[in-house]
Formats: sequence, C-alpha cells, structure tokens
Amino acid sequence: MNTDLTLHQRRRDPTAEELAGIPWLKVLGPEHYRRAVSELKVTNAVPGDYVCRVGRPVTYWFGVVEGLLKMSTDNAQGQTMTFTGMPPGGWFGEGTALKRESYRYNIQALRRSIVAGLPVDTFHWLLDHSIGFNRFVMNQLNERLAQFIAAREIDRLTNPDVRVARSLAALFNPVLYPGVGEVLRITQQELAYLVGLSRQRVNEALAALEAQSTIRVEYGGLRILDLEALRSSLFSRVA
Repeated sequence: MNTDLTLHQRRRDPTAEELAGIPWLKVLGPEHYRRAVSELKVTNAVPGDYVCRVGRPVTYWFGVVEGLLKMSTDNAQGQTMTFTGMPPGGWFGEGTALKRESYRYNIQALRRSIVAGLPVDTFHWLLDHSIGFNRFVMNQLNERLAQFIAAREIDRLTNPDVRVARSLAALFNPVLYPGVGEVLRITQQELAYLVGLSRQRVNEALAALEAQSTIRVEYGGLRILDLEALRSSLFSRVA
C-alpha cells in the first residue's frame, strides 16, 4: 500500500467479504442493494490518517469495516477532547450527511483500518427510496444521541476505573457497532487514547475490572463478561 497517496486516492471497490461486514446492506431490497454496492468504495487507512476533518464538507457517509478510529475535536486551548471510538461495524456522520454540513469533529485512524464510504448523494437517494435504510439511519441517530449523552457523563467522572468501564461499555453497543461481537480487539494504548488516561492507569483499571469478573483480558483484546455491570450506576461505587 502506497501511504504517500491520500485516502481518496487509495480508494477501491470492496471485496465480497468486506461487503458482508456492512450491516445496513442487509436491510436493502435488490434494486437498492445493487445501487449501493455499485457506489460503495473502501480505503486502507494507516495510524494517524484523518478520515474526516473539522471544517471539511461532507462527501461520503463512512463506516469501519476493520480496525479502530476515534472521533475527537480540539478546544480553543488546543486540547483534544475524544468523544468515542469507532470499532468494526460502526457507521458515523449520518447527521452531517443529512444536513450536508461541514464536519464539526475529526475522525482519525488509531491503527491500520479499512474504511468504507458511501457517496452522500447515494445516501440521500437511499433515504428517498428505501424504508429499511430509513429505519437503520433513524436507529443510528437515536443510539448516537444516547451515546453522546453518556459521553458527557463519562467526561465528568473522576473515578478512573469507572471511566474505563463506561468507555468499554460504549464500544460494545450492538446497534452502533455490530461488528465487535464478544471480543473487542484493542490495545491498552489505544484504549488510553480513547479514555484520556495514561496507559499505566488504564492497565490498573483493567486489572480491577478483571478482578471483579466484568472483563477478561485476552491476547489482542478484551472479552466482556458482564456488560450490565460496566454500564450500571452501582459500579460507580467501586473505589
């Protein structure tokens, strides 16, 4: 892969396996499916690549086929605020695509990732013609609202163990991220970037969570054993 090329220049047609990992294709009728597949493109992102940048006009609706992205923005003091991670199966930016606005956030690759894009004009065509697609986007918007409300709550938490727990729970959302399954492929450093803590502190939090049998640290990732415990307000009593 030539990383001197831009993400747009690296775009290509998706493989059959990559198409199988795009959740909303399953809700389309034959005509809508053919139109969507003919317009879909994928690109290979390397760590640090920006998929979206603040102020850039929307051209595609994006999704993660493989890898991990983060959504963030910088404040007036130059500090970065991370909103959420984007694991496999996650599609994002539907609100921006609906309004054809410029992006108000950055989307950046944390590791080598495969990112899919549907042209914004095709996105609107599907909204005009497919009830199944409309329902999918409506569910996305509803879940996204709940996600950002939770993100504001996480940002105010002072207990690092709870911050890590809630952030992990957010990445195991079956509606927004159906490609994750039972094991989240993430390193401690990547999780530290998403949570806004040091790698050492994240490691301590994971050890505490594992001791309570809410997660299990496995090679290359984390297995969630008790998702409700990670989400529960009762968990916030943990010191």
